[in-house]
Amino acid sequence: MAIFKGAGVAIVTPMTETMEVNYEKLGELIEEQIAGGTDAIIICGTTGESSTLTHEEHLEAIRYTVEKVNHRIPVIAGTGSNCTETAIYLSQEAEKYGADGLLLVSPYYNKATQKGLIAHFTAIANSVSIPVILYNIQGRTGVNIAPETIAYLFHNVENIVGVKEASGNISQVAKIMQLTDGKIDLYSGNDDQVIPLLSLGGCGVISVLSNVAPRQTHDMVMKFLEGDVAGAREIQLKAIPLIEALFCEVNPIPVKAGLNLMGKEVGTLRPPLTEMEPANQQRLAAAMKDFGIELA
Repeated sequence: MAIFKGAGVAIVTPMTETMEVNYEKLGELIEEQIAGGTDAIIICGTTGESSTLTHEEHLEAIRYTVEKVNHRIPVIAGTGSNCTETAIYLSQEAEKYGADGLLLVSPYYNKATQKGLIAHFTAIANSVSIPVILYNIQGRTGVNIAPETIAYLFHNVENIVGVKEASGNISQVAKIMQLTDGKIDLYSGNDDQVIPLLSLGGCGVISVLSNVAPRQTHDMVMKFLEGDVAGAREIQLKAIPLIEALFCEVNPIPVKAGLNLMGKEVGTLRPPLTEMEPANQQRLAAAMKDFGIELA
């Protein structure tokens, strides 16, 4: 049984004017996402600026989210780190708080070997009892989790159940599904490739787009899973200009700008991330309007 099927939002972390985590605003966003049909909340991922949260903030954001959601939909906590012991600590604490699953990004900067990746993920997964989704995003981490490595972990570590695939390499995704007999829970990590990954046996997306368009992203996935491939494809293709605008600068710069354009007041970004360039913000605003999103 997958932790979730459909569209999970990689939710932003709102900030106050003094750069503190804005928990009141986070609560509002969570309620809006649930009302909009989002199928899971992924807290403290890349989009949530986890790399510039302190450990205390990281864990408090997870605890707050679990309590706010209160079992209405699954909560998946981003607890990956380039330090195995740190990832174990964050993962164990997230489990104590009641997270339904963990999202573990591959170690960044260290550039571990495939043997190192196996040891890293195995140690973290064995330290908890809740399900684990691997997160493969070489563009952020400098290392690719090979399909053979993903398959080995899936077959040999009981609670490693899924992978968020953001390599952009459809051939690699196909290889993962072939090596796992199509049984691993596959989530698209790229909003512009949701339908291709679903066609290979995927069960959903962990999405940036869902922050600004939760209903449409949910509908895109569910239409496909329910057999309305044409309807799903129509949403995917219509969303392409907006997705391109959401990634015309490094994530989460554009998506936070987009939410602010909608009047959500999610605040600014922690350095070294900076505000979106005015020309790109105009492009984003136009794409959001074209997609039917109401701006403030």
